[in-house]
Amino acid sequence: MTFSDIFKSSFLENVTAVSVLDMALALVLSFGLGVFIFLVYKKTYQGVMYSTSFGVTLIALTMITTLVILAVTSNVVLSLGMVGALSIVRFRTAIKEPLDIAFLFWAIAAGIVLAAGMIPLAVIGSVIIGVILLVFVNRKSHADPYILVLSCDGQDSERRAGELLQNATKLCRVKSKTVRPGQIEVNYDVRLKDGDTGFVNALSTLAGVRSAALVSYNGEYMG
Repeated sequence: MTFSDIFKSSFLENVTAVSVLDMALALVLSFGLGVFIFLVYKKTYQGVMYSTSFGVTLIALTMITTLVILAVTSNVVLSLGMVGALSIVRFRTAIKEPLDIAFLFWAIAAGIVLAAGMIPLAVIGSVIIGVILLVFVNRKSHADPYILVLSCDGQDSERRAGELLQNATKLCRVKSKTVRPGQIEVNYDVRLKDGDTGFVNALSTLAGVRSAALVSYNGEYMG
């Protein structure tokens, strides 16, 4: 081994491991799939506070995964080093919505499949997943759920309010009841008739009814 062999580097030999055309095509396609995933996420989001940064993260994650897999598939030694390097990475960001996990895995899977050269699988699979999410996530229930918080003075006023609710709503059932001296607070799970909320005004005029509040919610429920 000569002195020059000691300082010889194989860095320049890896420059042409991935052609410029393949790299550009993979990144453009990954950007397109990332935008598609972002649009599906934006269309199906049902949380309280929409985060634009998470949507942009889905695009970046698809492209970054494609870039990493392109490098890994071109060099076996690099793939082993990449696994070791990524194994020490820990992400501490809390996922607020369970569906966000599916979008993160979708972005990563699309980048991996695309970089592996399976372009039809990446494109057709992403379209099918997007359609399924659009259909099931945006599926509306036959009746929107509401919670009615009713505060009464006594049992008689509670009974009159319950009778009015049974006649004025499609569905009415007690979820919880709190009794204090001189006050009864009842939470009802109700379904409206044709979106009519006039019964709340009628409840407030009943003798012994202190307050009536109707609140819409989109949480998990059985009904």
